[in-house]
Formats: sequence, structure tokens, C-alpha cells
Amino acid sequence: MGGKFIVFEGVEGCGKTSQMRLCAEWLQSLGLSVVLTREPGGTELGVELRRLLLQKSADKPISEVTELLLYAADRAQHVAQELKPQLAQGKYVLCDRYIDSTIAYQGYGRGLDMSLIDQLNAIATGGLTSDITIWLDVDVEIGLARKRGENVGLDRIEQETITFHRLVQKGYADLAASSPSRIIRVDGSLSQEKVHKTIQDILSAFLTVDNQQLTANRQQR
Repeated sequence: MGGKFIVFEGVEGCGKTSQMRLCAEWLQSLGLSVVLTREPGGTELGVELRRLLLQKSADKPISEVTELLLYAADRAQHVAQELKPQLAQGKYVLCDRYIDSTIAYQGYGRGLDMSLIDQLNAIATGGLTSDITIWLDVDVEIGLARKRGENVGLDRIEQETITFHRLVQKGYADLAASSPSRIIRVDGSLSQEKVHKTIQDILSAFLTVDNQQLTANRQQR
């Protein structure tokens, strides 16, 4: 595949969606072809699955295994319809959440069997992994306070207990420790500008694009 697959991960309110958009603007300024997407919801089918997964329903709760399977279905469609084709075209694909979210939320948070999660992820992805994952690390209480400050209703996952969200955070920490070359921690508690600059530095080194090439790309625009 000619493109690059860059994933943004983290707990609720970590700022990954905003940072992903800033990162896309920066990469586009270098003359790169960039695609923004997300999980769940990166396809037409995924939009409906996202609604089912995040909509709060007190009288008809989604079982934990059903939740896992719906996320896997969303991912399978996303990989086949969007991710692999875009990467094959040489695009830089920036994705809001991917397989690490499932491990952190359904594995650590829900306590579901890790071998089952690994098996479903393998089926859904067809072996596609991120080239690099940016983990925006922020205390869960700070992240949730940010979400509440947005004055929009919290979704089903955001309304989970603080214990659940702390388990999710532990999942990300363990994943980063076990895959330090793929998952890069960024302090999400810093200002938006400092976080963005840190991500720029990380991706500049990762993409191994020298200053002459960057200058040439800018001059062509």
C-alpha cells in the first residue's frame, strides 16, 4: 500500500478529533492527499451502527457481546470499503479510533475475553494495522469535564462510570507500553497548540520527509 494509516486514540474528551483535523490541515499544506474518517461511522452502514452503539436506551440496553460484535461489523465494512482502497491510492488516512479502542473499551473496560477481541479484530481488519497511532493521554476526569463543558448530551459510552473510564485508560497505557514503536504517547493536558506541535514533530520524524522535500511541496501549492 502506498499510503499511510495514522490513528488517533484516547479516552473521552482527550482532544483527538480536534487534533486529527489540525493534523490533516498541516499534512495538506505539505501537498499530501489526506482522508479523514472515524470508527464507528466511517461508512454509510457505519453511521447507522454508530447511532445504535452510542444512543442511550435505559429500557433496551445493548449487551456487552452485542456491542463488541457491532464494533467489529463497523470495522469490517470500514476496512473493506474505505481504508484499504484509500491507502492503495496512496492517501494519508487519518482515523479517529481503531482496534486499540476495542481492546481498551471492550477488553479492559467491559472485561470481555481478550482472545475473542483479538480474533474479531483480525477478521474485521484483514491484517490492516496502523502505521502509527497517536495516543492523547489525559486524566479521565479532565476529559469527561471537557465533554460536559461542550453543552451537548453525553452518549452511552460517555455516561459510563468513572471506574469504567479508568479501566479504559489503563488499557491504553498497557497497549502503549507493549507497542512503543507503533503507539506514541502525547500529553493531552497541554494546550491545543502545544499538542499539535508535538504531533507535528512526531509525524515529521515518522514520515522521514526532509526539509527540502517539504519546501518543494509548499512551493508547488
